[in-house]
Amino acid sequence: MAAATDATLPIRTIASLTGVNPITLRAWERRYGLIRPSRTAKGHRLYSQRDADQIRRVVSLVEEGVPISQVRPLLDAEAKSGTASARGPWRAYLDQMLAAVSRFDEVALDRIYDEALSVHSIEGITQHLILPLLAGIGARWQRLAGAVAEEHFFCTFLRSKLGARLLHRARFANGPRIVAACAPGEQHEIGLLLFALEADAAGLRVILLGANAPFEEVALAQSRSMSSAVVISSSIDLGPGQLRRELAQLVRKTGVPVFVGGSTAQRRRRDILAAGAIALGVEIEHGVRLVARALADSKAAS
Repeated sequence: MAAATDATLPIRTIASLTGVNPITLRAWERRYGLIRPSRTAKGHRLYSQRDADQIRRVVSLVEEGVPISQVRPLLDAEAKSGTASARGPWRAYLDQMLAAVSRFDEVALDRIYDEALSVHSIEGITQHLILPLLAGIGARWQRLAGAVAEEHFFCTFLRSKLGARLLHRARFANGPRIVAACAPGEQHEIGLLLFALEADAAGLRVILLGANAPFEEVALAQSRSMSSAVVISSSIDLGPGQLRRELAQLVRKTGVPVFVGGSTAQRRRRDILAAGAIALGVEIEHGVRLVARALADSKAAS
């Protein structure tokens, strides 16, 4: 269990970060012992970033078909064998970058990021640095003035970094094309950019449309680019009617596999499936594997 000083995220925040609703989180704790949050003096649950990482790992295992009752032994085996993610140098990087963000110090932020990138893979930085830092900044919203400005500052910095890296790598890509866009109304595109980097590393060519993309424009981009798939990123609460109507229309218009990732895919999985699309969940690496596998299967079938 994480130390109480590290546990600052209430259950509503941890549910938003991981896409797992509070009822499920409580059940995972009581029935299966998968998470062990700290408690306040009044008994309210508080979660740490390590808890968030554990929850994402549980989600990944469940999506791979592992029964929830068998997840705890797998987690214990990973911890014993050392295959679970180690903290390593990440804590120092996180503290330094968060301090730079709180000062709005872009020069320091750039230096720390480049230092981490010089010795670690972009995949490791995404999992152990960027995602935890975004979660930490998000948690500060409830406690500190200026936290909204901090998030905007860091996301602008990150967008320029990830965008430049994608542009550089795009010239070498030669795999199947996929159109990637944020759902209508979704303004947060960092998750989409991280997905695009991971997809590029897996050999996919990503046509990136960015935030708040109308579905009819996504369909047009897919048609003109002759892309093999569409990936939609969403964390907002798209209603079941909108998904079953507008998402279903996107599936019909494109005639290619349509995937939905992000916390919306956790909350509205049934509606996404009813629309004829595929729910990816919140685990970026796992989502990329599912997309790549589906495209490989489709190519083999044709």
